[in-house]
Amino acid sequence: LYTDLDAYQFYRVAPEGMMLLTTGLNLTDYTLAAVEQELPTLWQRFALLASKKVDRISLSGVPVASALGRSKMREILAEGERRTGLPCDTDLEAHIATLQHFGATRIALATRWPERVNTALTRYLAAAGIEVVACRSRARSLEENKHSRAADDHQLALELGSEVLRAAPDAQALLMPGGLWFAIHAVPLLEAQYGRPVLLNILSTTWAALHAAGERMLHRPDPRWGKVLASL
Repeated sequence: LYTDLDAYQFYRVAPEGMMLLTTGLNLTDYTLAAVEQELPTLWQRFALLASKKVDRISLSGVPVASALGRSKMREILAEGERRTGLPCDTDLEAHIATLQHFGATRIALATRWPERVNTALTRYLAAAGIEVVACRSRARSLEENKHSRAADDHQLALELGSEVLRAAPDAQALLMPGGLWFAIHAVPLLEAQYGRPVLLNILSTTWAALHAAGERMLHRPDPRWGKVLASL
């Protein structure tokens, strides 16, 4: 069991009137076996969210999508849409859509994951035509990331983000994925210093939902949270 800061981050960056409903899977590790073990439960969670009359479902967990691979992940999303009649997304596909919106094909990557996860993520992005030109990571287990302190996460985002952007001056954007990574306050600081879009799970997923809403988006998000939401 663990807690997260999704609600805090979401209600900081989302515009007035947008609501977040969450439920969870019991992922125990960043491995394909751990992901596949939770797939039967996934459909129950999709059904639960659909019963709440949500407008869109997003599966959080870049390591989940990375372990499955892009083809399998998109099959699962298509099946979710068939079962619920709702648009279904995942953080990683939202990151790809956001990067494509910016025309970014060469990116810097900063993570808190082990090498095998970074390798799978790089492969997934490559399948979408996006090249990781530099990567910096502070490898942690899922259990460690579940119990990290918000202040430490913020500092780590500044350190890794700065390190990888200095190493990749030609990178068109910085991707810092991880639903458990508390980094929203680092984004404006990194963007101000390096002038490139910084993508977090909560930013890309919120951007994708609002972008899809089109004219139904009655209020725009506050641009102070960075280039991603300011681009809507």
